[in-house]
Amino acid sequence: MKVDLVITHAHVLTMEGPGVGFIEDGAVAIKDHLIAAVGRTDEILANIQAERMINAKGKVVMPGFIDAHIHTGLSILRGVAQDINNWMQKGLWPFYKHVTVDDAMKGSLVNIIEGVKAGTTTFCDYDESMNKLVHNYVKVGARARLAEMINEIPHDIGKVPVGELYPFNPAIGERKLKNNLELMEKWHERENGRITVMFGPHGPDMMSKELLLEIREIAKSYDTKLHMHLAQGDREINQMVLRYGKRSIPFLAEINYLDERLIAVHLTEANDEETVAVAESGASMIYCAGSIGIIDGLVPPIIKFLQAGGVGALGSDQAPGNNNNNMFNEMKFAAILNKVKYGDPTVFPASLAMRMATIEAAKAIGLEHEIGSLRKGKKADIIIIDMEQPNLTPVIVSPIRNIVPNLVYSARGNEVETVIIDGKIIVEDGVILTVDEKAAVKEAQEAAEKISLKAKDDIVVAESELLQFMEKGYL
Repeated sequence: MKVDLVITHAHVLTMEGPGVGFIEDGAVAIKDHLIAAVGRTDEILANIQAERMINAKGKVVMPGFIDAHIHTGLSILRGVAQDINNWMQKGLWPFYKHVTVDDAMKGSLVNIIEGVKAGTTTFCDYDESMNKLVHNYVKVGARARLAEMINEIPHDIGKVPVGELYPFNPAIGERKLKNNLELMEKWHERENGRITVMFGPHGPDMMSKELLLEIREIAKSYDTKLHMHLAQGDREINQMVLRYGKRSIPFLAEINYLDERLIAVHLTEANDEETVAVAESGASMIYCAGSIGIIDGLVPPIIKFLQAGGVGALGSDQAPGNNNNNMFNEMKFAAILNKVKYGDPTVFPASLAMRMATIEAAKAIGLEHEIGSLRKGKKADIIIIDMEQPNLTPVIVSPIRNIVPNLVYSARGNEVETVIIDGKIIVEDGVILTVDEKAAVKEAQEAAEKISLKAKDDIVVAESELLQFMEKGYL
């Protein structure tokens, strides 16, 4: 058989089976946009001829990472809201109110470049203006599972005092739902299937019950999933109790919102009973370890969710809260924070972290038939990692293999040297080939500086602790 590319002599992690599917001296063959064969190098080369060969001796070949929850449009505000309480009202909103769609586009492009260079091949992007942001994915060549973030919240919500009930504006909800429908009609299954679309209710506290139910019925009609924040903080729970007299998860159970269509993000404030209810409903859970750790100082109930039979995935969330969008970071934080939470070093092993960034993530977002593992017939979304870096040395394969623990606990992302998405090489020798990285960074920097100047007075009004840190010389 003739193929386009064969990667040979690698430590291959297929992520097939219950573990990581390790193949020593393995090879992967690619034809067009699909995986043509996976196996030992000698077996593959005996039956296949290739236009191009990559000798990956001493390197790891594995599926590209799936970032199951990210807001790339917020990355223009990286690092402006850390180490404070009331992250949204006092940290994010004073800046975000000045962000234009063009600003968000520039930040989003840099964010996608950041993720791809660190091995992310699929982004579940969930943001405003997604009909614009989608063009960044087309330009870069990344795989995207997109949703417009739908709510009925006025843009000046930051002015509402903490603890007061949010006002709803139905016209805003209608406009954002229309945007999500437009995204579905124009982009679902486009770019050779790289772009797919879901629906994105912002959260049960961010819109009326009527709009929640309307979105659910529309998602059913398109047979797609619902990507939604759920029990993401005490602010949300307070809003739900004020408005409905119920916490978020019991409310959603009452209106039949908990099922396999739902992708529930965070569950930060879910108690054990609620967590089990979501898992048993068939809904999946996205755990954003770094973001929730930094913003709330909490570890969501992912272990309880998995123990209840739920399917979980990892996400990086957003740069203003997490500071980076790198799945190596999420794997490491997810494992370590849960070990600390339970006081047990056996909790959340490295292999689980890696599965939740690959095959389990694919299951959670409904794409396990296409991506998440290396198997004949799946999409050729593959990364090659250079293990001959000081932080990944030595590589030991017997009597104990240290490859997966070192990738989870030691890698930083810069060790990714090749990224292949849909059979096309997007990153080679650590350089992104599809866009001008330096130009993208320059444009985002200029946009961020203008936003910061506009936000100066609003930061003072918000009484941000970060401003106090600045005045004391701590920043």
